[in-house]
Amino acid sequence: MSHVRLHDFRSYSRQELELAEGLVLIVGPNGAGKTNLLEGVHLGAQGFSFRTRRDVGVVRFGAEASRVELRGRARGETPFATRITVERGGAKKIVLDGASVRSHEELRRRLAVLVFTPDRLAVVKGSPAIRRRYLDRMIGRLVPSSASLSTEYGAALGQRNAALRRMRAGLVDREAVAPWTAAVARLGVELERARNEVVAAIASGFTQEAAKLGLPSADLGYVSSEVSVEALDERLATDVERGTTSVGPHLQDVELSADGRELRIYGSQGQQRVAMLALLLAEARALSEATAEAPMLLLDDVLSELDDDRRTSLLGGVPAGCQVLVTSTTDRAVPAGAPRPAQVIDVAAGSARER
Repeated sequence: MSHVRLHDFRSYSRQELELAEGLVLIVGPNGAGKTNLLEGVHLGAQGFSFRTRRDVGVVRFGAEASRVELRGRARGETPFATRITVERGGAKKIVLDGASVRSHEELRRRLAVLVFTPDRLAVVKGSPAIRRRYLDRMIGRLVPSSASLSTEYGAALGQRNAALRRMRAGLVDREAVAPWTAAVARLGVELERARNEVVAAIASGFTQEAAKLGLPSADLGYVSSEVSVEALDERLATDVERGTTSVGPHLQDVELSADGRELRIYGSQGQQRVAMLALLLAEARALSEATAEAPMLLLDDVLSELDDDRRTSLLGGVPAGCQVLVTSTTDRAVPAGAPRPAQVIDVAAGSARER
């Protein structure tokens, strides 16, 4: 159970809610502030918005600051309390259990929150870079010891590419590139290992959840690059000419398919939606098993595009112990065969009240 206070958060002003355990249905017309409520919960639990990475974007028009306070229990009933304050000038303060913390990464290590919004379909139908970033965020949740690998690899890659361009300009020789080649190779191998570990942890769950949601023969895969010092040295002349590194995990893709066909290209909008939901449920189950901590799920505008059978499968497929917040324009969106909401919250004109 979570207790939330929203202070001047977008369309809300000093709103306080106590959210039930289990399924919480948030009902209201379009534009009433349902997504804002989910965004506030996410900000309180993770330290940032799922809608924008510009912190000032969470401050409502006409206000000088926004604040979210969140209290609840995690990891074996351990209580927690967070307070996130964002000022219009850009300053942000994160407080966890009464102590200031420097980074939202400390919140993410403590609290697991997974989100579905219509924009998340880009993970399935968008560019490989979007899928790589999503996979690397999963690494942070499922393999915390490897959470920084993507950032470290990106930094080494940037340094190698800069050295390649300086070599092309005649400012340095290959000896200046060599240390960064070694770093890219070492970190690249570690990142590929972590990516494969995460894909292996959720692939079968993805297939099972997709089948339950009406997408049979779905598959999740990842093919590692052959990054090594030798492979990078073999391509050095080409890399110098182009000013960029031509082999490594920064060029790989996550493969989402059904019946052997790539969903990014051949999947319908409905199939892509199901694949994204299956990915979310598979990760939630893997997190529950790996950490003994059921994540919170925030599902925005997910029921409107699903038929009753798929709604039932989705809500029934949520791992036990998850607190689920799902928005809808009507309380009739939960079918008779699905788990009943433990709580219904009505939202209107930026005000939320338990029914």
